[in-house]
Amino acid sequence: MNQVLKGKVALVTGGSRGIGAAIVERLAAEGAHVAFSYANSADRAKAVAASIESKGVRALPIQADQGDAEQVTALVRQVHQHFGRLDILVNSAGVFVTGPVDDPLADIAAFERQHAVNVTGVTTAVRAAAPLLSEGGRIVSIGTTGALRAPFPGIGDYVATKAAIAAYSRAWARDLGARKITVNVVHPGAINTEMNPETADHAPGLAQMTALGHHGQPEDIAGAVAFLVGPDAGYITGTAITVDGGQLT
Repeated sequence: MNQVLKGKVALVTGGSRGIGAAIVERLAAEGAHVAFSYANSADRAKAVAASIESKGVRALPIQADQGDAEQVTALVRQVHQHFGRLDILVNSAGVFVTGPVDDPLADIAAFERQHAVNVTGVTTAVRAAAPLLSEGGRIVSIGTTGALRAPFPGIGDYVATKAAIAAYSRAWARDLGARKITVNVVHPGAINTEMNPETADHAPGLAQMTALGHHGQPEDIAGAVAFLVGPDAGYITGTAITVDGGQLT
């Protein structure tokens, strides 16, 4: 693999598992030094760090609560101080809480926590990173195709958080364009992760909603992110790439 990111420094939030870990591995394979945050699993974080260091790049795992604005700001600043630069920010950390709007027993605290991680955590990271990013830097956030379609009942609160980040990203692209910093979103469809395994009872129904007839893998999302943060995507900003296997509804 060509190391088109050699010498770059990337921060990936939620990088110890699933899509986040795949992004960390891909950016490292393309030559970037990678810092990543994790919430609880120190063992997983150590394993990911060891894996990318074996590729000849530097790793920096940092435990941080993406729902705590102070911790998010400290995370970004620590990465910049440790490496002396910051070129790429990937907002991958997120939580998934569902429930219909008319549910009298709705866990409002869980919805508020989801908003804190999925929206406030991302906006805080971007605000902290913006003055530190090098000219020509890259920001990519992980969304969801649900933000475009909302295909199921009960997902309003979740998809609204992702739609908010898509709207923010279009505006941030305007704010940061003068510095040649690009800001984009990747919208995954049905991806095989612990949160949405391809072996789950509902998985065949999701697969049938795609043109390709199967779940995607975390590496499929990592590939889209790697393209957006690489040299071939310098004129792509304020938009979204949908990676969903041709989702039909």
